Amino acid sequence: MITLAVDCMGGDHGPRVTLAACRQFLDKHPKAHLLLVGKTESLESFQHERVTLVAASEVVGMDDPVEVALRRKKDSSMRVAIEQVKAGAAAAAVSAGNTGALMAIARYVLKTLDGIDRPAIAAQLPNGLGRATTVLDLGANVDCTAEHLLQFAFMGTALVSVLDEGSKASVGLLNIGEEAIKGSDIIKRSGELLRTAGQAGEINFFGNVEGNDIFKGTVDIVVCDGFVGNVALKTSEGVASMISNGLKQEFKRNLLTKLAAVIAYPVLSALMKRMDHRRYNGAALLGLRGLVFKSHGSADAIAFEYALSRAYDAACNNLLDRVRSRIARAAPLLDATPAIAAAPLSAS
Repeated sequence: MITLAVDCMGGDHGPRVTLAACRQFLDKHPKAHLLLVGKTESLESFQHERVTLVAASEVVGMDDPVEVALRRKKDSSMRVAIEQVKAGAAAAAVSAGNTGALMAIARYVLKTLDGIDRPAIAAQLPNGLGRATTVLDLGANVDCTAEHLLQFAFMGTALVSVLDEGSKASVGLLNIGEEAIKGSDIIKRSGELLRTAGQAGEINFFGNVEGNDIFKGTVDIVVCDGFVGNVALKTSEGVASMISNGLKQEFKRNLLTKLAAVIAYPVLSALMKRMDHRRYNGAALLGLRGLVFKSHGSADAIAFEYALSRAYDAACNNLLDRVRSRIARAAPLLDATPAIAAAPLSAS
């Protein structure tokens, strides 16, 4: 039995969405148990033999400053859910709440793994191959050093090993061009470190990639700083929504397009399903001493259920142990990064 702690109060919609998603999730996962965390009056109507209610008297608002969430709301549903993971009562916590607050509270309560300076947010974005590209960081760290990007590559490789058992995931460094001489000094240094890690057999480093490579599926994993990653995430969601809404509106225009829609429906339905960003909801906060998953704040019940499923799969497949093991194996290389970073940049 895998137990998840769910922050039922977080996100734009709160219990109205999270509880519906929890019921759908339980119907599909007979070996799952949920700790529903939140205000008692909002949750007490939910009855299920594999559910336990955990009271929390406060809620972290979507616009609450990190300081308020971390220092003043110590009995928030978000914090209590994460504390269930620390106490060993849950294998993972899931929240749709304030991203900054979630990362700050998770880092404060759980701490980071040895060898990790900063946790990262990792999620999948759909690509043209019918699969998904794992991208990190997606917003936790606006300013990153070359060493941070190297750590992201190790953590991302561990995550993909859970999602795609047995794969030798390829890693790309997001840059303004494929050539090693392009990019800022930090990106160039990052390339040197990643190439060294690739030569040591710790990662499968492909090289530099550009933004369109995320959606072409050129590599399995793309590493970047949180500012760039978050822009890519929001752009992909906006484009997918625009295309989906555009197709729906076009089919309503006239009889001819309606007839064409009937004929093409199976193909178009499959395309819209593949591009539905709800199917990729659920970002992992990697690098912590516990599993925490972030759902999109505006997620509906379908999307939030996907986030629960990702957390469940991660717990079932020992993601935390895999990240810890990969970081431990790479420790000699991580310890050597100051010397590598201090070396002159390669001209290649």
